[in-house]
Amino acid sequence: MLRRLPSNLVNQIAAGEVVERPASAVKELVENAIDARARRIAVTLKEGGRTFLSVVDDGNGMDRQELALAVERHCTSKLPADDLTDIRTLGFRGEALPSIASVSRFTITSRPAGADSAWSLAIDGGVKDEPRPAAHPPGTRVEVRELFFATPARLKFLKEPRTESSHVADAMRRLAMAHPGIGFRLESEERTLFDLPACNRALLDRPDAARLERLSSIMGRDFADNSVAIDANREGFRLTGFAGLPTLNRPTSQHQYLFVNGRPVRDKLLAGAVRGAYQDFLARDRNPMVALFLEAPPELVDVNVHPAKTEVRFRDAGIVRGLIVGALRTALSAAGHRASTTVSDAALGAFRPHTGFSMSLPMGNRYGSSIPRGLAEAAMQYMAPPLAPLSARTEEPTANAQASHYPLGVARAQLHETYIVAQTDGGVVIVDQHAAHERLLHEKLKNQLAAEGVKRQTLLLPEVVDVGEEGARRLTQRAAELADMGLVLEPFGLGAVVVRETPALLGEADIQGLVRDLADELADMGDHLSLREKVEEVCGTLACHTSVRAGRRLTVEEMNALLRQMEATPHSGQCNHGRPTYVELKLADIERLFGRR
Repeated sequence: MLRRLPSNLVNQIAAGEVVERPASAVKELVENAIDARARRIAVTLKEGGRTFLSVVDDGNGMDRQELALAVERHCTSKLPADDLTDIRTLGFRGEALPSIASVSRFTITSRPAGADSAWSLAIDGGVKDEPRPAAHPPGTRVEVRELFFATPARLKFLKEPRTESSHVADAMRRLAMAHPGIGFRLESEERTLFDLPACNRALLDRPDAARLERLSSIMGRDFADNSVAIDANREGFRLTGFAGLPTLNRPTSQHQYLFVNGRPVRDKLLAGAVRGAYQDFLARDRNPMVALFLEAPPELVDVNVHPAKTEVRFRDAGIVRGLIVGALRTALSAAGHRASTTVSDAALGAFRPHTGFSMSLPMGNRYGSSIPRGLAEAAMQYMAPPLAPLSARTEEPTANAQASHYPLGVARAQLHETYIVAQTDGGVVIVDQHAAHERLLHEKLKNQLAAEGVKRQTLLLPEVVDVGEEGARRLTQRAAELADMGLVLEPFGLGAVVVRETPALLGEADIQGLVRDLADELADMGDHLSLREKVEEVCGTLACHTSVRAGRRLTVEEMNALLRQMEATPHSGQCNHGRPTYVELKLADIERLFGRR
């Protein structure tokens, strides 16, 4: 017999989609606070949010009637025109509060600005009491106790309190990145995990500066010092944010933060675009650090994909992907030969001062703070071995090759036939000659491809590839674009294509696997990324095998020529695998190593 499910069971079913763990509940409640124009949001946890969590804000607040309605299913103030194509708030479904209240012991207290008193409403596992007067400042406080007590099976899937707290912190940090004008505070077990004050009014007048200040508080000062600004527009879409230099990378994509209209999202299309933009500069097992904010016309993006609201769909995904890839590559090219300062910091950290003694001397001054200066001088003179005569003199630079004229300085020596040592106006640069030349050749090959097109090779025996009807249709629709990339194919019967020409760079390629991968990616992303990646990967392989090898002795002229080419070539701060091509040591840092500062 068909029957209508009771409302509390309906809410518990919805809670399974909306509230996966304490972090999900906190995310929904914090988003409500942001929509209520709060300027300060504080979250408190106990046992990772399992036994207690509270979210307090100073937003608009609600009166008695609104409070009673807010905890009803599908009640919201955020769709005034009932138009799902015009969503301008973080929340809009009206599911969060009733879903959380149906699986916990829930209390909400709220007071609008200017009201005489606040009102409080308690809900125990979906059973609602009547609103009662309460004492509370303007704003809203939500307390959730014994989360999932009404659905014990869900409790078994929760992790340790520390793990759950880290998920809450991650969700709050993502929201804090998108809203630098709001202060965020998180406490767990009476310990403050972070406290991010709202950016001051003067800084908020410069959105990029305010955003970078907030990002540096969350992602670290290294990111702020080693990132490039992004600002690009295309057909109504605008992309802003910051992207880390390729040499500032991580083993996972955990430090990639993507936002659409202020909403944190985890979207395969956006993540794939970031990967595609960096794939020429990083090894496959490394990931860049980025924080990108996409502003899209509401009618061109669908955020009503999943109750958790972390997925989006674009009406024209190709425009978005092209905007992200193009903006990132343009910004990275403008960075020139920059490499992240973390490379130099790591190099300095590897140095250990050596005094000549079996025991290290304190580094308070040149001779050690605890040893009298005269005694230290005598001891050093006694312990030091006699100086051997110099076997050769280093040539002085010519008048037109002064170190101050060039960012990477002038070559002074070559060590182990592998590393070039150059003197700059303010320090020393050490260059890995193979990595640097590899990047230079790679950029040259790519420029040749862009200028002359991809050279093709005709197959002696055309290859027939079975990709199914849909795959064949997608490939033939993009046949002209694929031909520009060097792959010439045409329909062959039902559900198959015949390949007649392939990019010459690929050599003996796996045509069957390549074409099938293309068909799958066209279905997923509507792009021909696999072929482009394959061609550029071959460019990188050729550059690696034809570049100057480690162990080759270079003349001074060759070393200086390499330095000048690096200065004029984009992306020369890292090789094709994301490793740095040079390390710069400032003179002040070197002096600190020897206790001169």
